[in-house]
Amino acid sequence: MTTELARKLNDQERGVYFIGTTPPKLSTAEDQLEAIADKLLARLDDIDVDGWIVYDIQDESSRIDKPRPFPYMETHDPRAWSQRLARKTGQPVITYKSVSSRSADEFSAWLEEAWSSYNVRDLVLVGAPSSDGNIVLPLATAYETINTHPRKFHLGGVTIAERHANKGDEHLRLQQKTASGCEFFVSQAVYNPQATVDLISQYARSCKAAGQKPKRIVLTFTPCGSAKTLEFMDWLGISVPVATQHRILDAENPLAESIKVCRAALEQIIETALPLDVPLGLNIESLTNRKEEIDASIQLYKLLKATLELKLAEKSLG
Repeated sequence: MTTELARKLNDQERGVYFIGTTPPKLSTAEDQLEAIADKLLARLDDIDVDGWIVYDIQDESSRIDKPRPFPYMETHDPRAWSQRLARKTGQPVITYKSVSSRSADEFSAWLEEAWSSYNVRDLVLVGAPSSDGNIVLPLATAYETINTHPRKFHLGGVTIAERHANKGDEHLRLQQKTASGCEFFVSQAVYNPQATVDLISQYARSCKAAGQKPKRIVLTFTPCGSAKTLEFMDWLGISVPVATQHRILDAENPLAESIKVCRAALEQIIETALPLDVPLGLNIESLTNRKEEIDASIQLYKLLKATLELKLAEKSLG
């Protein structure tokens, strides 16, 4: 199936730009959801996006021994939040789905309901946070399930540069996920650009050797304005070099400094990716519900989008 979003992602001459968000916590009353969505969209009214990414939040306690800096809370169904945003904006929404906790039959039923009841067309499947947890449905089996499902979703995958830095095989995972039907990839938040540069370089080389075109990598960035947010990023597995941590926390305005760090990181990645014809996109999120960090994420979106657009224009001019 060729969705509106698939056409944008397949156009390698342009960037593609998203805002990432999570559904409200499950304890939020149903009659409050419309007002929350309106407030979110009002904040983002003056920016031009290609779509939205709605996350499926997991309890990742099996992945790490440290306590979660912000308590885990179940959220409303990501499919319903995606449907609401799509209805209000008229724009496509990528919906994340954590697959490990249900059987293949249950997942297949979930897919049918996502398509028929929520009009979900663009999906990113997420595996178990750790191999130590109770994995009912491995990610590879979930890909098999969706590929044999009668509904033809537009499918993307997650990429984690930190995993490549540790194991050196993330480029092979990208090729395996491509063989399983993934048409694009969304990264974990970037604060260690060298890890992403190394991944992209090796991915481009392996694609060339296999006679394949690299798929688009949508880079996620988030502002960081406090030690608590930095602690949460570390808990999530986001690699922030010690010098970068000190630079942000010792700054007079940590949020503004983090935006500078993100811009420099993007520029470093662009210098590698564009000559290798690896198409890029951007996904900007706020990891907390602090107003200052949400406002900073909007500033970050505008700045990084302008940065990537300029580099793409320069490339088109030769």
